[in-house]
Amino acid sequence: MTTPRASSPGGLPEVTADRPRPLTTAALDLLERCETELRAAAAAPEPDERYVHAHLSALRAGAALVAVHGRPTAPRRSQPRSVWEMLPRLDPDLEVWSRRFASTAPVRARVEAGRTGVVDTAAADALLADAVAFHRVVEARLGLSRLHPLAS
Repeated sequence: MTTPRASSPGGLPEVTADRPRPLTTAALDLLERCETELRAAAAAPEPDERYVHAHLSALRAGAALVAVHGRPTAPRRSQPRSVWEMLPRLDPDLEVWSRRFASTAPVRARVEAGRTGVVDTAAADALLADAVAFHRVVEARLGLSRLHPLAS
């Protein structure tokens, strides 16, 4: 573990394993949009609509992490193109979440293309539960906490 210094050369607190990176306005905006999508998913009467909102919520939460940590660097040909490709490069512990939400992206695309009956209630509810859990993981990684439930 790195021993934290009081501050970096610029006078700002140094980022260490024990101290999260400073939040950006973009990250805070993405987290707010994530919460809006979670509320919309919880209120959606149709499974297809709930599924899309849940997936978009997770996407915004993942994008908030990227906004704070920056895009991972790699040779041009192997640059990650989606949030789900970037997250495991930023933190290997996020691999399971990345695979989960990457696997749901094609279904979301079919629903957004107008296909109906693509998602059943159980799948929509499971994705919403995962999106809520992922949102909490992201908040914890960013040093945030909630005192109230998101979707009440």
